[in-house]
Amino acid sequence: MSKKYPITISSWTLGDQCKFEDRVAAAKEAGYEGIGLRAETYVDALNEGLYDEDILKILEKYNMKVTEVEYIVQWAENNRSYEQKYKEQMCFHMCELFGVGHINCGLMENYSVEHTAQKLKELCHRAGKNIIGVEPMPYSGLPDLNKAWEVVKASGCDNAMLILDTWHWVRADQPYDILTKEQAAKVASIQINDAYERPYAASILRDESMHDRLAPGTGAKDTAGFVKMIKEAGVDPKVIGVEVISDAYVARGIKEAASYTYENTVKVLKEVWPELLED
Repeated sequence: MSKKYPITISSWTLGDQCKFEDRVAAAKEAGYEGIGLRAETYVDALNEGLYDEDILKILEKYNMKVTEVEYIVQWAENNRSYEQKYKEQMCFHMCELFGVGHINCGLMENYSVEHTAQKLKELCHRAGKNIIGVEPMPYSGLPDLNKAWEVVKASGCDNAMLILDTWHWVRADQPYDILTKEQAAKVASIQINDAYERPYAASILRDESMHDRLAPGTGAKDTAGFVKMIKEAGVDPKVIGVEVISDAYVARGIKEAASYTYENTVKVLKEVWPELLED
């Protein structure tokens, strides 16, 4: 089935312990059109003994594509580690290798809008033709849409954009009516999932994000409402990323994690944005 935007299983949804071909096979069998890769999962594939050409052959074997690349961090630091500099270059290489035009980026460190915007401008320059999508997260230096938007605007870069994620949106206590048309035009892609009614304590909120999310439409936070907001604001996402980071799901096996998240994603999209599922 050909869809307007590829439904993509984000890297963390299948954890970080599976072999590359198993990841691709599980995603394909579940119905996904693309997989996301972090720099770390790409390096894991290389560490299996695969070369770039082997990775591309596996993708071709299953008629799958890498459609999401992540994750550049610490880009607002004045003295970044070589590890982070190299990780950034790895993401640029992955974009070239897989034909992906955007990179998901986060920022844990909290700086002023002015400083962060200048550093984002520098990152966007290094990224060249690639889009840098910054992701607001409630426990980060870009805690909500408002600050992330101010930083993107102040950077003045055409390739500075936003990544919006359901879990981060609701845990920042943002309603589903604040995304403007102007902001929507700067959203590179979205990631969908769901959450329990009550969050973890603020001091350990990131633990919930990294271990205990729910599949779209199976929690208390109205994933359909989030998708409806995205649609009505006029977002044109490059991918529909399904980022359901859940120890419990992965413990059932990657095939089950892939199929369960895909089935529930399709249910939500059929309800709110059925055009995405049309041939």
